[in-house]
Amino acid sequence: MNLCDELTIRMLLERHGFHFSKSMGQNFLIDPQIPADIAAASQADETCGVLEIGPGIGPLTSELAQRAGKVVSIELDRALLPILAETMAPYSNVEIVPGDVTRLDLKALIDEKFAGLRPIVCANLPYNITTPVLTALVDIPAIESITVLIQKEAAQRLTSAKGSADGAFPLRLQYEMETECLFDVPPEKFLPAPKVTSTVLRCVRRKEPPVAVRDEAFFFRVIKGAFLLRRKTLSNSLSAALPGWDKAAIADAIAACGLPASVRGEALTLTEFAALTDALAERK
Repeated sequence: MNLCDELTIRMLLERHGFHFSKSMGQNFLIDPQIPADIAAASQADETCGVLEIGPGIGPLTSELAQRAGKVVSIELDRALLPILAETMAPYSNVEIVPGDVTRLDLKALIDEKFAGLRPIVCANLPYNITTPVLTALVDIPAIESITVLIQKEAAQRLTSAKGSADGAFPLRLQYEMETECLFDVPPEKFLPAPKVTSTVLRCVRRKEPPVAVRDEAFFFRVIKGAFLLRRKTLSNSLSAALPGWDKAAIADAIAACGLPASVRGEALTLTEFAALTDALAERK
């Protein structure tokens, strides 16, 4: 069964009485080359256990199953479960787990399902859960790599050398992983077609941090604090995030790093945050 053929998809969905849900961000791939390329980019092999999120009707799942030792796919929409039971029947190494990925204990799931295998993640990720899912995945050290198809704008933010007005997560992601945008997927490659272009983002766990920090916990406290007050200066945000600290000392530390008083958190790189953390520690 060609799970990327539009006529096949429509007949399959009609037979099961399935209707697309906008709230779940459901967009199914209709070009077989795309799931094949995503699976290849994940570098999955027989030593890997692949965690997939939002398999849809299973075009990427089937590609991963032909490469990996095991594939565990989490699907929220129960209306898709009987469809997946049909489309994944040929693959004995695929397990579908019903549930909400944002509420599951992913570390426990990986420990249970992938004993003896190297855990990686590969998914056509629903746009509306990109940041919370990636945040949860980055926090699991056992996951060696994450290869996901996400909105292009989000991929560009996550690979930027700096944070963004949306928050500090791009910096956390790049501290833990090497990130790269691999290729774009235009809207017409999906059913239904989204209004935006998508990008395949690959993240590989770092063996060593990209910057040297004396106190990692304080380093991330400073980064998180820098984004506490949106549209406020770095000095004001840190003053609110670091109770008990003298505001003049914070301003002095910022100046000592050669940063202007008007600078905001989203303007700093990991290297600049590392220098700022050291400067703040000296003034505590």
